[in-house]
Amino acid sequence: MSTVLVITPTYNERDNLPGIVARIRAAVPTACVLVVDDNSPDGTGLIADRLAAELDGVHVLHREGKQGLGAAYLAGFRWGLDRGFDLLVEIDADGSHPPERLPALLRAAGHADLVIGSRWTPGGRVANWPRRRELLSRLANRYVRQALRLPVADATGGFRVYRAAALETILRGGVESRGYCFQVDLTLRAVRHGFTVAEVPITFVDRTAGTSKMSAGVLAEALWRVTVWAAGQRAGRGASALVFDR
Repeated sequence: MSTVLVITPTYNERDNLPGIVARIRAAVPTACVLVVDDNSPDGTGLIADRLAAELDGVHVLHREGKQGLGAAYLAGFRWGLDRGFDLLVEIDADGSHPPERLPALLRAAGHADLVIGSRWTPGGRVANWPRRRELLSRLANRYVRQALRLPVADATGGFRVYRAAALETILRGGVESRGYCFQVDLTLRAVRHGFTVAEVPITFVDRTAGTSKMSAGVLAEALWRVTVWAAGQRAGRGASALVFDR
């Protein structure tokens, strides 16, 4: 049986963290949870410590300050890989990624190296988003797909499962991306290495508590990086199979 580590980065998520941990444990009782907290001023780290003290399989990795989503995930990946977990999961702490879909993503990992919980594959959708934000996400993913020739509908999606062996290869050589484009970066690396990518439809629900970390600057950095990657990409490099799961 595969061992599973669910990694959830936090920065000022005190109102959301207990609920998301409870939902993860209900969806996959055998999974371990790693909270990666970037020294949240609102005391999220203290709440994470309390959960770890009360619940078996919940762990906390404290970091000195806010360094970006990508840096938090990289620290969590290293923590999990060093401890021999077979499957490593990315999930937001704000409840936008439904833990109830984790079993479906984990099943897909039986035949895929990277599984993405997808908003834009058939059957996927978003809830409670302003129309402008939905349009922006759709257009961004379309641009990424066309510019980088990625056979992926939701390359920016952050609800994911990686096989450990594939992740080790993807991370080899270092990853510079830290913000919104982090997910695109790892997807591109997976495809270029020839790993199989699967997309499982999810319903992405906008957060109801706390504040979104998305900004115009973060999006601009992502689009700039994608443009640079596309300019330097050679034709025919790194084909990969894309699988759709229900």
